[in-house]
Amino acid sequence: MQRFCRLLAILLTTLLANGTLAAEPPLKFGVGLFQPDKDRNDATYRPLANYLSARLDRPVELRTVDSWEGLAKSLANGETDMALMGPWGYVLANNEAGAQVVSTILYDGKPEYFAIMVTHPNSGIHSVADLKGRTFAFGDKGSTSGYLIPLHYFMTQGINPDTYFAKTLHTRHQAIETQVTQGLLDAGADYNRNRNAMIEQGLIKAEQSRIFWQSAPLPNDAVAVSKALYADKAFVARLQAALTDVGNALKTNPALLPPHYTGFVSRDNTFYKPIRDAGLATGKLQAK
Repeated sequence: MQRFCRLLAILLTTLLANGTLAAEPPLKFGVGLFQPDKDRNDATYRPLANYLSARLDRPVELRTVDSWEGLAKSLANGETDMALMGPWGYVLANNEAGAQVVSTILYDGKPEYFAIMVTHPNSGIHSVADLKGRTFAFGDKGSTSGYLIPLHYFMTQGINPDTYFAKTLHTRHQAIETQVTQGLLDAGADYNRNRNAMIEQGLIKAEQSRIFWQSAPLPNDAVAVSKALYADKAFVARLQAALTDVGNALKTNPALLPPHYTGFVSRDNTFYKPIRDAGLATGKLQAK
């Protein structure tokens, strides 16, 4: 028996040395483009990826995906295993491929944020009624605050963007804010967290941007995992515990999250019902 155990140990050692028994593959962690460019986004979220790797005892590869729609598709088709993504992107990935939220990010201690519409103070725009015949920018079609929620609101007001505005376009949140402050756009859709961050970073001046519409509170960005990964309940429990502990970890390592983000709270699919309802109401989501 001892001889057998020695032989088995030698065999396992040889297989590991030759890479025949490979370790678990890296987890592919997709993150939306929350920062103005990919390099800055990678630098911002790499500490979180490293933290998760240490807590989960498994390599975590960070992947910035430059559109919300693209991030939803990457989680749905298996290019990423888990993702920090906008609410609408999560709902799309859940609907199309069974991705599941495990946690919601906290902003100043709250799991909610607001969609907004902004304009230049000198534009003469004070309400949505003043937008008729003006130029308006949405975010990409995977964006909650930049597309789904303002589109839903316009529909409740009987507004067809294709005929109501002189011109519509889809671009990144940062570009919307910048072009509005420069007077290149009459108005556009954004979210309060992005506007706050751009002002604090000196990318735009507060006095050159005015909010003229704000949504009801919306569920914050989701950490979601693929359907296959969600089936591993032990892994999900470890991931949720690691994310819940980020709040305490920030006290000694504030670089884990950008300013104002204070941790994560465990949430399930029901928390994102308002986004799902808006998707169904606009016809952008097909019930399954």
